[in-house]
Amino acid sequence: MIDWDLRKFRMLRELERQGTVTAAAEALSMTPSAVSQALAALGRQVGGPVVEPVGRRVRLTELAHILLEHGRTVFAQLEQAEADVEAYLGGAAGVVRVGSFATGVEALLVPSLDLLRESRPTLRVEIREAEASDVFSLLEQGDIDLGLSLAAQAHTDPDARFTRFPLLADPLDVALPAGHRLADKTGLRLADLADEPWVYGASGPWREITLAVCASAGFVPRPAHHAADWGVILSLVQAGMGVALIPRLVDSRRPGVRVRVLAADRPRRHVTGAVRRGAEVAPRFQEVMRCLRAVAEERRRLHPAM
Repeated sequence: MIDWDLRKFRMLRELERQGTVTAAAEALSMTPSAVSQALAALGRQVGGPVVEPVGRRVRLTELAHILLEHGRTVFAQLEQAEADVEAYLGGAAGVVRVGSFATGVEALLVPSLDLLRESRPTLRVEIREAEASDVFSLLEQGDIDLGLSLAAQAHTDPDARFTRFPLLADPLDVALPAGHRLADKTGLRLADLADEPWVYGASGPWREITLAVCASAGFVPRPAHHAADWGVILSLVQAGMGVALIPRLVDSRRPGVRVRVLAADRPRRHVTGAVRRGAEVAPRFQEVMRCLRAVAEERRRLHPAM
């Protein structure tokens, strides 16, 4: 029977994430030669190489991908074992590191912490603001314990790495310059804006959400400017330089900007939470998830469109 070494599995997993031995070694605070030697030893243990040279770099072999697939299951089981031990020994105490996109921090996390302080004063939460596109990488790497991210559609596909939980569907309104010819149009539809210059992100979930929402209305938005910060986006709209979708969670009140509800189209962005698979049974994570769900439920009660 093979004497499995989880440290070598972690090195293999980091190589898959980073793409090069040098980058993997840096992420693991090791030398490239130490990582190479460990992966060579893993290959000898399993009976075949896990990396192969391609020019001056290496790539994972098919055998490595088989090991990684099993590794995901193993690490999920270890997460669950750690959570079960935690539950047995003490319950909801300690630290939970949470990563979230900016509006998620303000609208969901901060109110959740108010609830948490009342119910679990022994539990401490550390917040890390992150781009929505980076949350799952931070979660997989172990830099955070729980993440909030965004998607154009509610996630239904299983992912062996994470356990996801939906929080709310955030309605998207459209922001136009106050003097725009369509600012007061009755029954404004998204398709009415097909020929307008648009402002949206150059990459990441917000770009994907904008493209998906506009595609559902039958057009591809023409990018006039790329921006991800809501203050910048609203400033560009205010200056008459384009139109933009604006989530309801964002405070869009600004002189010179007309925000219209797209009642007929009803576009949404989906806010989801996630933990590493197996960790969802840990009491401290369950407590944070419970408070997040409670805040989201209250928002849905006050704003049924969510």
